[in-house]
Amino acid sequence: MTPSDLLLQWLPLQRWFSGKGRTITSVTPGSTAVLRAADPRVELSVFGVTYDDGGSDDYQLLLGRTPGPVEGRLEHAVLGAIEGELLYDAVYDPIATTALLERMAAGGEVDGVVFTHDAEIDPTLTGRVLSAEQSNTSIVFGDSLLLKRFRRLQPGASPDIEVTKALADAGSPYVAKPLAWLDGTLDGQVTALGLAQPFLRNSAEGWAMATASVRDLFAEGDLHADEVGGDFAGESERLGLATGEVHRLLAQVLPSGDAGPDESFETAIQLHERLGAAVTAVPELAPFAEGIRASYDALQHRTGPVHVQRVHGDYHLGQVLRTQEGWVLLDFEGEPARPLAERRALMSPLRDVAGMLRSFDYAAQHLLAERAGAPQLAYRATEWAERNRQAFCDGYARATGADPRDEAVLLRAFELDKAVYEVVYEARNRPSWLAIPLGSIARLVKAA
Repeated sequence: MTPSDLLLQWLPLQRWFSGKGRTITSVTPGSTAVLRAADPRVELSVFGVTYDDGGSDDYQLLLGRTPGPVEGRLEHAVLGAIEGELLYDAVYDPIATTALLERMAAGGEVDGVVFTHDAEIDPTLTGRVLSAEQSNTSIVFGDSLLLKRFRRLQPGASPDIEVTKALADAGSPYVAKPLAWLDGTLDGQVTALGLAQPFLRNSAEGWAMATASVRDLFAEGDLHADEVGGDFAGESERLGLATGEVHRLLAQVLPSGDAGPDESFETAIQLHERLGAAVTAVPELAPFAEGIRASYDALQHRTGPVHVQRVHGDYHLGQVLRTQEGWVLLDFEGEPARPLAERRALMSPLRDVAGMLRSFDYAAQHLLAERAGAPQLAYRATEWAERNRQAFCDGYARATGADPRDEAVLLRAFELDKAVYEVVYEARNRPSWLAIPLGSIARLVKAA
């Protein structure tokens, strides 16, 4: 039994594995940096994954090796036994994460991995893994430092580090400043492996705040959204303003420009292609395909210029935190499933607006699954989503001087594209949530 054999069985079971729905044919060892040689041995390893459809991905793992036994709290992380040792996912082992933190604090290079820091790092802090579901793994050290380790790798510069650092260097209060990062090499290109930022303790995630507001509304089923004590619209407007300010600054510190009719035509073609692939993967989408294509066709025939710039790329309520000072935007890496070149490309900031508008729908609609057969609550959920969508756009317009609702063709096309992406995601990962994006698509098509 080899590490590759164990990973072949273990990877598809992980929440962050992006190859769900595909069959792995092989796992090939890549680079390995030894962070600790004593027991337990700690390795930062990259593996190549090949699928039966001819595609491939690269994944980074922090692995531990020990003759055993492992402590009870690590039993769930064990991949299996090889050559008399237990191999385990070491992000859950404080000894392993301390070894990683010590390397970050020291800086320099270890077996091809380069550690860089812009601030002093305390190597004595104890790490713990955040339990939130996401495509990467975040480790909190003490109560002051958060390290995000990128699980799936793509060769080239990280948009998360690039964009966040540009905003922080320009003095934006809406991002967490990069404190340290680590890079390796993949296919001959420098590739980001992780990013450390301040841990924003005493903050609240936007998703948690929004869904708490919806629960308050459902508990008072005879009241309107603006009559409930947990009304979220004020925060939505402030979030819209923060988003607009970030977009405005990004257009100043990173490249931006205008896209003409040819680019709009090409964008619409891409949306059509993604829709076709999604309908093939999720047949439940087929009844809405004609209406979606009509919205894409409207974009395809657009003649006016479209402002394009660097954007967040995967913007939703789970990517923002409310601190005591205000909203902070996180994770500027874009949709992890998209190619890196696409995630770093210039695009309309309305893509981010569309993503957040979709997130308001999700916050309202997913809680209805717990209360099936409650038409009054369904009405209230739609009312809540619309109230907060409008408030967000109000704040965004105040910051930028441009109301996203004035670009109905663009905004609807981007919302539909995001919802199509969500349909495929939910079908693969959370089938019980599939009705949420399908319902949103039905409403968007009907309103067109």
